[in-house]
Amino acid sequence: MKRIFATLSLLFIFSQNQAQTVHHFEEGLAVGPCHQYGREALYTDQLAYQLYKGTLKPQEGSILLTDPKAGEVKWKKVQADSTHRFRGDSFSNGYVYLTYESRKEQTAILTITGQDMIFLNGVPRGGDMYRYGWMHLPVVLKKGKNEIYARVARFGRFGGITANLTFPEKQISINTEDLTISDVVPGFKNDSLWTGIVISNMTKKALTGLQMKTTVAGKDIVTQLPAVPAMALRKVGVLINGSGVTGVGKNEVALTLLQNGKVTDESKIAIQSVEAGKQYSRTFVSDLDGSVQYYAVSPQIKGGQNEQPALFFSVHGAEVQAISQARAYKPKDWGVLVAPTNRRPRGFNWEDWGRMDALEVLDIAKKQFNPDPSRIYLTGHSMGGHGTWFLGATYPEKWAAIAPSAGYPTLAAYGSHDGVIPDSAGSPVEAMLLRASNPSNVLALTSNYKSLGVYIAHGDADRTVPVTYARQMRDILGKFHRDFSYYEHVGGEHWYGDISVDWPPIFNFFSWHYIPKDTTVTAIDFKTANPGVSSSMRWAGVQQQLNALKYSHIKLTSSKKDLQIEGTTDNVALLSLDLVAFAPGAKLKIVLDGKAPVDYEVKGNETIYLQNDGAWKLAAAPAATEKNPERSGTLKDAFRNRMVYVYATGGSAEERSWALEKATFDAESWYYRGNGAVDIVADKDFDPQQFKDRGVILYGNKNTNLAWDKLLKNCPVTVASGKIEVGGKQFAGNDLAAYFIYPRSDSKRASVTVISGTGKAGCQAANANQYFSGGSGFPDLMIFSADMLKNGIKEVKMSGFFGNDWSVDKGEFVGQ
Repeated sequence: MKRIFATLSLLFIFSQNQAQTVHHFEEGLAVGPCHQYGREALYTDQLAYQLYKGTLKPQEGSILLTDPKAGEVKWKKVQADSTHRFRGDSFSNGYVYLTYESRKEQTAILTITGQDMIFLNGVPRGGDMYRYGWMHLPVVLKKGKNEIYARVARFGRFGGITANLTFPEKQISINTEDLTISDVVPGFKNDSLWTGIVISNMTKKALTGLQMKTTVAGKDIVTQLPAVPAMALRKVGVLINGSGVTGVGKNEVALTLLQNGKVTDESKIAIQSVEAGKQYSRTFVSDLDGSVQYYAVSPQIKGGQNEQPALFFSVHGAEVQAISQARAYKPKDWGVLVAPTNRRPRGFNWEDWGRMDALEVLDIAKKQFNPDPSRIYLTGHSMGGHGTWFLGATYPEKWAAIAPSAGYPTLAAYGSHDGVIPDSAGSPVEAMLLRASNPSNVLALTSNYKSLGVYIAHGDADRTVPVTYARQMRDILGKFHRDFSYYEHVGGEHWYGDISVDWPPIFNFFSWHYIPKDTTVTAIDFKTANPGVSSSMRWAGVQQQLNALKYSHIKLTSSKKDLQIEGTTDNVALLSLDLVAFAPGAKLKIVLDGKAPVDYEVKGNETIYLQNDGAWKLAAAPAATEKNPERSGTLKDAFRNRMVYVYATGGSAEERSWALEKATFDAESWYYRGNGAVDIVADKDFDPQQFKDRGVILYGNKNTNLAWDKLLKNCPVTVASGKIEVGGKQFAGNDLAAYFIYPRSDSKRASVTVISGTGKAGCQAANANQYFSGGSGFPDLMIFSADMLKNGIKEVKMSGFFGNDWSVDKGEFVGQ
């Protein structure tokens, strides 16, 4: 095989106190298309399949595979241009192969932009798909040839990739390229402002005993920092005391990183002090994972009003910062505007953890600004237009009106980098996998808009998000909705100035819409696909479903005069009714689905529960051990509650290495996509009490991970060396992978997500982490073989959902 070496390009970059050598990769090989990753659990990757099998031999002109459509897919030589960027047709759903010959084993920083992930000497590492340039990965280079495979997505041929290695003198350093920072705001408490800063650890031991001292305007504050894993980077929360800052503008902040009291690195950043009445950013520590996030505010004009302000909640488009979103709006005299981040400028398309970020910031905004609870409005542009459609349909009771601008309704039609959610299935197994994506399908939830005012705005010359999406929603709403307005801006492209969002007619439309009190609402028409995402509307809620992740629908009317609640339900196993509108002692009749009525004497301000066992009857609230709105699956649900990654230290050397490498890969992906940070803990160090009520992501199986029996003792799924058991069904082989979720028995809200394999090949098949792609659906359980990477859906052995008691027997599973 012809050996491909990157042309050596050495530079010396001088900073204040050190020099570092930079090696730019200038030559390599590329091949593609050869993989398919998207917004779903299913994936194929012919190159990774051969890499895992040990049969991959990149050589110019050699054939990687023969595709029925593309024909022979061959390796091609690629050369970087004068800016060190590689481009080529093979980059579309392909890989770029680079090598580096090292004279010795050594540590370095690997920075590659434009790729979704890489394999370095077979080990998966995090990607920089959006070319931000700050994903600097500490790596160990072995003596001799080091091989890199950089996976590039479908648009990779346009943007290409850059790749370099740097060899810093400092092994522990502060990286200030990716800050999450607050502004100093007059009239606010500024003495403990959280800031997110990256620490890079190029040593082979975890860093403990860390502190960060910050100094600005003569004010010091010291923050105790969490551990930073070996050969890894971690974004940590650091406090800044900005109370001494006066005036408007940038203020220098000195950073001092200490370990056990000894200075290990120093750096400087700037914190902005803003003028009163101007837009600003504020940070907070997220309950989702303990990381530092921010939101932006366009404050209300002070006019001496005594009434509570309205709250305008604005969700941004792709590659737009929340502060830029807020600055697009002129301050209003009757309300305050708050813009969450989606956790990154692209984040999760306002679904999954983007949705959670929006809800978290909404709660903060309500506490901070005490808005009129009847005047809360939702709006957004582009991806934020989708976010408006999605959040409006998912939580219709939270908004008086919504105004999507230049938006698309679903990720099944418009998907950007991660592609679209497939809208059809080729087999029952695939249908079960895709069912987990149902909460994303706004088109199935449009009846939820009935209670909202809806204002649709779009430029008729928009080539980024065509106006056909707005017209589609106009036509759908026109069939049943009686309170919506539609506006096309003649000649308007995707962005036609700040009026693309700060459009006076939108705010005029908002001004005459209010959220009614629950006690005045006599009709409910509500759909949900997952009570764990959205369970209730006003006084009625879906606590449990008959069939998990199929759509549940309740249409109810309430009459205080007739003392009756009646209506129809679909796919509802357990219904909740809040009886606050009825006086104590009222003798209520509840008639559902034309079945025998349920009589109930109201005791007071209470919520009752009715169970559907063929006939409706009174029941208790769902037990914490059952599926309920607080914990209902699916696989992604454990990635919250300040989750912790617990990796196996048992099994073969290969299994042990895989567990830590996979946990590190997922941590890097979570950091990049979600601006997040997690604790990575060895199984032998995991104490359930120390990590009480926290989500757990467990890497390994029953034989390799010591935390298995602590967390999954009564779980009906067992993954062990060479086999998987699900209830009474068994799958054998060393090449099987499993993803599944199960509740922590010692917690009422936290779950365990298991990323597992029966052997080396099975573990490698579980490397993909499309569960971080916004809107991608993963059921409660998925079992597949390593051959799925080559053969696709037919190698998925089993998928489905546990029953409401988290059992297999009462669940719904399909296999082949």
